[in-house]
Amino acid sequence: MWAMIAKEFHELQRDRRTVAMMIALPVVLLVVFGYAANFRVSGIPVVVVGPHASQAAALLREPTFHVTAVDPAAGEPAAQARLRDGTAVIAVVTGGSVPLVLMDGTQLFSVQTAEAALGKMARAGGVAPRVEILYNKDLSTSWVMVPGLAGLILVFVGTLITSLGVVRERQAGTLEQLAVMPLRAWDVIVGKIAPYLIVAAVDLIAIVVIGMAVFHVPFAGDPGTFALGAGLFLLVTLGMGVLVSTVSQNQGQAIQLAFMLVLPQVLLSGLIFPVSSMAVGVRWISYLLPLTYFIEISRGVMLKAMPVSDLWQPIGLLALLAAVVLGLAVFRFRRDLAPGGRPERVAGPAPEPAAS
Repeated sequence: MWAMIAKEFHELQRDRRTVAMMIALPVVLLVVFGYAANFRVSGIPVVVVGPHASQAAALLREPTFHVTAVDPAAGEPAAQARLRDGTAVIAVVTGGSVPLVLMDGTQLFSVQTAEAALGKMARAGGVAPRVEILYNKDLSTSWVMVPGLAGLILVFVGTLITSLGVVRERQAGTLEQLAVMPLRAWDVIVGKIAPYLIVAAVDLIAIVVIGMAVFHVPFAGDPGTFALGAGLFLLVTLGMGVLVSTVSQNQGQAIQLAFMLVLPQVLLSGLIFPVSSMAVGVRWISYLLPLTYFIEISRGVMLKAMPVSDLWQPIGLLALLAAVVLGLAVFRFRRDLAPGGRPERVAGPAPEPAAS
């Protein structure tokens, strides 16, 4: 028994990647997600319009709200435009007998926090504003979650399934055959990811259709804009899967690395916890994750009918991420397929010598 224990410790010592994940990963997850797991939102962006905008803005000077614009000459249409393009979550329209407060229902936790804060202010000041929630009137959780879950499915298929498929061929020795064929790295990558691209696209369509049919999630925007964002996002996730496969010698390593890429996107992309509620030291990670931008696109198109002109920033960042990730994947694949850098075949024992 002691010999077996010593043998296992020796094997762990040789597999430094697994040891590092066993020791360092729990600590990193505890620190990062301990700061990220926060449903309390502060600094909610607010725009105030109308004749009494300055006076109303003065009443919102508290940590819950952050007044980003005050425009006495604007009215309700301008306030709604600010909510639709995502520059504000709350819009206060003054000028009537009772102020009108418009809220972006796609920002579920921010709206709930704002409602509680406004109720407290109304009880203290005696003036209760008229509240109207746009884009998700009933604050339905499924309306907010389904567009994000569609992206999560793509992350799973693109990163984990793709990496496992490519590593399986590495273990089988198929990549050795590709090294002697007149194929460019781009040809190989396109050939590898094309089937997964089709499967992921079918999954995406199925998730959206089921969400609309079962959970009554609307699709208010342009399908072309949604398809553009989804296509770029798919290229990023598939490129990540290929990258994972290039640094993994077996499927166990691929699962470990894919897990490290998928889990942060689940918790730090805004799918569960609001990005605005995360600590500054953790929030920057969200801006490096492609799922953060796809959620912004999918919710914007499906719930708010945002045009492509209002989504140029997340679309552009996804295009940049796609270029970087696919470029790295091509570089590493070219190195693997080079004569001096062919992948090592690790599947099965060596064949026995023929009998003389």
